[in-house]
Amino acid sequence: MDLFSSMRVSASGLDAQTKRMNTISSNIANAETTRGADGGPYRRKDPVLAAQTDRESFGEILQNRLDQDVQGVQVVDIAEDERPARMVYNPTHPDANPDGYVAMPNVNTVEEMANMISAQRSYEANVTAMNAAKSMAQKALEIGR
Repeated sequence: MDLFSSMRVSASGLDAQTKRMNTISSNIANAETTRGADGGPYRRKDPVLAAQTDRESFGEILQNRLDQDVQGVQVVDIAEDERPARMVYNPTHPDANPDGYVAMPNVNTVEEMANMISAQRSYEANVTAMNAAKSMAQKALEIGR
């Protein structure tokens, strides 16, 4: 794998983890939203990640047979969690049903914080990999002097 491929793979990871952290932040911010655009409670969202080949042009495909298995990552969709809403007894709430229960979002803030920490660590790992590639390139230039 060449320098630019490793940088592109790390950059795709940084982009994916940024989108993941933004989605998690949205989930946490809407953890108490009982009425959304569709009239129901907020539904937790989750990014769907997929591998993408690290190719820029047809020439690269022909030239670099060693890099044929190098893959980055991309967010292909933001899916809604299908778990049911939490029913909380609060008869004074404006969105309460006739029995006094309010449909609350299916967001678990503890789970979201754990996901946020995981996304942060993944982001940091990609930054470390990118810095290592940059350092190796600088050392290679120093050798050539």
